[in-house]
Amino acid sequence: MKKDCETLIEMIKLCGDWDQATDQKLNLLYDMLTGSHKDEKVVVFTQYSDTANYIYRELKRRGLKQLSVVTGGCDNPTAEVEKFSPVSNERTDITPDEQYRVMIATDVLSEGQNLQDSHIIVNFDLPWAIIRLIQRAGRVDRIGQKEDQIYCYSFFPADGVEKIISLRERLNNRINQNANIIGSDEIFFEGNEQNLRDMFNEKAGTLDDEDDGDVDLSSQAFQIWKNATDANPKLKEIIPQLQNMVYSTKAVEDAGNTGVITYARTYNDFDVLTWLAPDGTVMSHSQKKILQAMQCSLADPWIEPLANHHELVCQAVEQVERETADPTTAGILGNRFSTRYRLVELLDHYYKQDTNIFFGEEDKEDLKLAIDDIYNYPLLDSAKLTIGQMLRRNQNNDEIVQYVLDLRKSGALCRLPVEENTYRDPVIVCSLGMQYNK
Repeated sequence: MKKDCETLIEMIKLCGDWDQATDQKLNLLYDMLTGSHKDEKVVVFTQYSDTANYIYRELKRRGLKQLSVVTGGCDNPTAEVEKFSPVSNERTDITPDEQYRVMIATDVLSEGQNLQDSHIIVNFDLPWAIIRLIQRAGRVDRIGQKEDQIYCYSFFPADGVEKIISLRERLNNRINQNANIIGSDEIFFEGNEQNLRDMFNEKAGTLDDEDDGDVDLSSQAFQIWKNATDANPKLKEIIPQLQNMVYSTKAVEDAGNTGVITYARTYNDFDVLTWLAPDGTVMSHSQKKILQAMQCSLADPWIEPLANHHELVCQAVEQVERETADPTTAGILGNRFSTRYRLVELLDHYYKQDTNIFFGEEDKEDLKLAIDDIYNYPLLDSAKLTIGQMLRRNQNNDEIVQYVLDLRKSGALCRLPVEENTYRDPVIVCSLGMQYNK
């Protein structure tokens, strides 16, 4: 602690007094608010409350009116939000003179608030988790938004600063580490720094490659785990010690969101979430929606389970078994933009052709075996990375197919079990019931 303080003091001596007039990021923000978006409502997000208060003070000092700042220390964030976005919050009693035009906030407003009177988001600094960007944009990109386009701006450090602190490189590495922990076919995790820049600036198409909104399931799962363990580090020891098949039940306020969610792991090591309604019908196939439905806090009490809780878990496992065993079912491959799904589609197309680069029956048999392996087993990381890049570059399909066959012959395509053809029943990791809270 003493050494840190001494280092900070030396830095202050070296840099001298802070001159707000030379703050390039603040100057650009001010120019935006008084120039290209001078008559529009803007939400400025930053990670730290000190930064939020600094931006607020400086913009106010420069003469901007109708400003508000909301951080974790704010007494009534909802009241501030209603003054910024009265239409979407149905506050007809707030006059134009009482409204805010610029809202500066930390991520305390990135969830659960209606801000869609605005269609402009500014990320003043870069969060570690991509899910933060999705959550921030989601405050304005939602039902009730009247504008055709949403603008999301993100500030990157100047090139000179980047050479010193390597923020973009470290951020990219951090995101890739998240992917390695969770495992993912998502497009963010197989890119480079330019792909990262495109994501943060929401370049057209960068976030549009996933169907059903499941754009960042892995990042979301990692963020949930990180938030939980940061708040309670003991969970790192407790959770790994839990036995399989643990279960609980929570109360929900929407009668349409009841049922049981089962988390199972298949015999070939795929993790699957299945949400069944009390009558056994499927509530949703979206893994992201299911994950969101499971959300709760340590303070939420458990309640008595549904009378047929275990029967629903049994049905969920039977459904997972059918999907795993049925080669015509594409759900186990992930969404249609995942590397594995696209690769199986390509190989299957070649297999069904009467005339192609495969002339002998032996070649056709190798192709069929490759399809079976990719369907049933996870791709090795090195294979997934290279094949994913080839697919995105629209490389010649013949070359991709031949490369896949070569990988399989050398044992470098999929992570196969020690004993092939050994089937194991799906493992029930845990389950969560949801009862309507009247």
